[in-house]
Amino acid sequence: PSSLWSPLAAPHEGHVVTETQLAALLDSALNNGPHNVLLLLQDKLSVEDFTAYGGVFGNKPDSAFPNLENALAAAPSSLVLPSVDWFAADAVPAFLKAKLGIAPLHVAQNTLQQLKLNASLPALLLVRLPYTTGTGFDSPLMAPKEVLTSNDEILGQVLSALQSEDIPYTAILTALRPSRVARDVSDLAPEKVGRQLLQKDETLSPLQYPKTGTPQMLFWASNFSVAFNDTWHELTNLTFGNNTSVNVDGSKSAPDASLLEMKYANVGGSPLTVRFHIRNTFYNVSARHWFNLYLVQLIVGGRPPVNFTATQITAPSNYSFSCTRVSSYPASSEALLVPSGGSQQWKVLMTEFQ
Repeated sequence: PSSLWSPLAAPHEGHVVTETQLAALLDSALNNGPHNVLLLLQDKLSVEDFTAYGGVFGNKPDSAFPNLENALAAAPSSLVLPSVDWFAADAVPAFLKAKLGIAPLHVAQNTLQQLKLNASLPALLLVRLPYTTGTGFDSPLMAPKEVLTSNDEILGQVLSALQSEDIPYTAILTALRPSRVARDVSDLAPEKVGRQLLQKDETLSPLQYPKTGTPQMLFWASNFSVAFNDTWHELTNLTFGNNTSVNVDGSKSAPDASLLEMKYANVGGSPLTVRFHIRNTFYNVSARHWFNLYLVQLIVGGRPPVNFTATQITAPSNYSFSCTRVSSYPASSEALLVPSGGSQQWKVLMTEFQ
């Protein structure tokens, strides 16, 4: 079938799928799809592993998941759930056993060629992906990427054996627990999903756009300063707090690209505009959108913009990016803001940037 789920089946980013919701999704798949079911069960896995080791930042050949990616691309119907409740994931084998009315058949690599499936009779095949406990993420014997690459090779062998049978099947990959645990420290954003801009105890509140209503962009730093020819101008008190005069009306928020524009009437005797240019891109491997601050601009008076290329300032769009220091100096490979053109005379400093 072209799809086993409705277009609204995929949960929004930051949502944790409950046991009841997962059961409904599995019900839909088994009611409308093949009853030959392959369950690939891994001890630990998180969606961040796909982002970290999936080669999404231009190094696709280095991906740890080539077989999984090819399977998802070739599947007539697929659904990726970025976050599933631990108890719900742990109950998947029991749910499938009850739904299909059969006990799972534990399949090892050396028995793959002996599989004989029947399209009219349901089968529940259970493959446990090894090397993830004791010798995997918890042990220095194997690096995480080596663990994931090894498991992907096993997945490829299993899928190849099933495809040689020429029998339709439903495949499920899940884990008993996450390899990474994200702590929700948000108290600012609606619905309190994911890791948002961290709440600070300081008296200066974050800059919010729009200034009233639901925030679409939040920005905070303990120190926000710019310098020209080593003369520094601090913008912290002009930017953060409840009684600032900074103008953000020129900002724009859109699904694919956003602009945070901060206008200051008088900084060192001239009007100053600071612009943050942000992209929002969907990555299939991690099944979520990531934002990327890629350009910072300073505009003094009517002069041409002074540009700083931003590097490595990126995170899932429902999370926040936090860094102790984001600056353009000293000029080195560690600087997250790289000056271009005539911007070498200018400097930007943001500490405890979020």
